[in-house]
Amino acid sequence: MGFSNMLTNLLILGVSLFIVMRGAAMATKYAVRVAKSLNFSSYVVGFLVIAVISILPELFISLNAALRGDSSFGLGLILGSNIADLTLIFALVVFLTGRSVRVEQKIINNHKLYPFILMLPLVLGLDGEFNRIDGAALLLAGVIFYYLSLKKEGAIMLAVTQSSDKLKNVSLLLLSLALLLVGSHFAVTSATQIAGGLGVSTVLIAMLIIALGTTMPELMFSLKSVKQGSDSLAVGDILGTVLADATLVIGLIALINPFTFPQSTIYVGGVFMVAASFILFSFMRSRHQVTRAEAFALTMFWLTFILVQCIIHL
Repeated sequence: MGFSNMLTNLLILGVSLFIVMRGAAMATKYAVRVAKSLNFSSYVVGFLVIAVISILPELFISLNAALRGDSSFGLGLILGSNIADLTLIFALVVFLTGRSVRVEQKIINNHKLYPFILMLPLVLGLDGEFNRIDGAALLLAGVIFYYLSLKKEGAIMLAVTQSSDKLKNVSLLLLSLALLLVGSHFAVTSATQIAGGLGVSTVLIAMLIIALGTTMPELMFSLKSVKQGSDSLAVGDILGTVLADATLVIGLIALINPFTFPQSTIYVGGVFMVAASFILFSFMRSRHQVTRAEAFALTMFWLTFILVQCIIHL
């Protein structure tokens, strides 16, 4: 890659990050307004609406990779982004806001099975393959978990009285989510070009560079949410994104195009993902918050994952 191309990609990356930040600010503002107007809690909006939008970059990239026959790239991206969400993103939110992230008891109660659900793709993928039966099982597990979580939360259906304010807030929320999607897309593509020009391994690009790129919406959204006191919105966004990636995204890709992959990908990445979820939930249960010391431990866990991946692939 020439110097001019590298400079262009750096410029695109900078602009994309700005778009993501602006989109995150708008999403936080209008998601809370929509939550109040529809009688949804902030947690439900973060777990369901925001999380579903947040998985679109991983879904598109992973699906394209699978259709090209590079399934390890897509699976590595999903596992890498999930591990980053459960560790580094939580840690960065704590560090950048300068305070602990509060976790409501009902979130912990509603997610007793959360780490065990994340074990499902690990177990199904131990043979180095995701077939259509595996895909259907993952999709079903994701849908059931979402349904039970929302049912326990007491969320109501969308059958509410319409008003111009509600429609305006929903429209602006969708616009902000579109900005998040567009910004994260160009941030990921430009980062890929930069990494490719440097001759970095494609698997490492997926698990490290692109995975970090696709977690930017979660980071910016959660950061804005915590700064505005909506901790549940941030927690719901991160947990919802990880669960949707591990079940709905992998399941959908397997249904569309069953694929095989090196077993080491699921052995290492899957184990780190499940371990990260158990560690995070143990922290959340201890004091109903994620403290600065715990954020440091989560960062060390993520760095250990990075080191292991570098040893394996370099």
